[in-house]
Amino acid sequence: MAMRKPAPEEITRFADMLAAIGAEPRLRITQLLLTAHPDGMVAGEIQHELGISASNLSHHLDKLKNEGVINVQREGSFLRYTADAAALQDLLTFLFSECCARTKAVKPEKIIQLCR
Repeated sequence: MAMRKPAPEEITRFADMLAAIGAEPRLRITQLLLTAHPDGMVAGEIQHELGISASNLSHHLDKLKNEGVINVQREGSFLRYTADAAALQDLLTFLFSECCARTKAVKPEKIIQLCR
C-alpha cells in the first residue's frame, strides 16, 4: 500500500507545530486543553490550573495559536482557548502513518490501546 508523500509545506507546518508543543509549558497547556475538549478553557482557568504567570501564559498561548495547535475565541471580555483537534489529528497521522502502515516500527494495536 503506497503512502502519499507529504508536501514540503505540510512537513514545515508539522515541524512548526512540534516546535511549539516542544516547550514544557506549551505541552502542558496543549494536554490540559485536550482534557477540556471540546469546551476548552478561558485563560484564567488555564493560569490557575498550571500556575503560570499571566504574561508567561499569554506568550505560550500566542505561540500555540500561531502554529495552529490551539484556537481562540472571544467571549465578552474573556478569551476561550481550545485544542485544534483536527490539526493535532493531522500531526499524529503524519507521525504514525509511515511507522504503523509500512514499517510497523510502532504496533498499530498499541496506538489503539492508548485511545481506549
